[in-house]
Amino acid sequence: MKLINAPINETLYILNYTGGKGVASKLRQLGLCPGRKTKVLRYAPMGGPVMVEVGGRSVAIGRGIAARIEVEKI
Repeated sequence: MKLINAPINETLYILNYTGGKGVASKLRQLGLCPGRKTKVLRYAPMGGPVMVEVGGRSVAIGRGIAARIEVEKI
C-alpha cells in the first residue's frame, strides 16, 4: 500500500519509493529509507501535509511524496 493510504498510528515498514534523484535525496535526508519503520501520525486537512514519525521524530511530507512511498503493515 502507499503511505498516503496507510491507517493512522499503525507501525509500517518502508519497502520502496518511486521518483528521481531529487525525491530519493529528500527522503534520505528525512530518514525515510527502505527498511526503516515509520507510522502516520496525522493527515492535515484540506490537502495539507502528512505527519509521520521516523527514527523517534516527527516529519511533515507532502501528499505527493507520500503517494510515492510504498509501505506494508508490520
